[in-house]
Amino acid sequence: MRLLLREPEAFSRPLHSKSVICGLQDAGREILRLKDYFPTDAPDGVFISKAKKLDAILISLNGDFADIAT
Repeated sequence: MRLLLREPEAFSRPLHSKSVICGLQDAGREILRLKDYFPTDAPDGVFISKAKKLDAILISLNGDFADIAT
């Protein structure tokens, strides 16, 4: 399973992402970071489209993302 992780700029510290990413990788998941593809201020629709193209599950730590996912 491929996971596409969207981290807000406030999470630039690796505190949460190290433990989460290592746990997911240990479970055999492929982790991709959106910031490796786009600037962090790109529109939300861009992230959703990229996840679809990569056949990945989009994981967002952005609080407003729930509004557009429904």
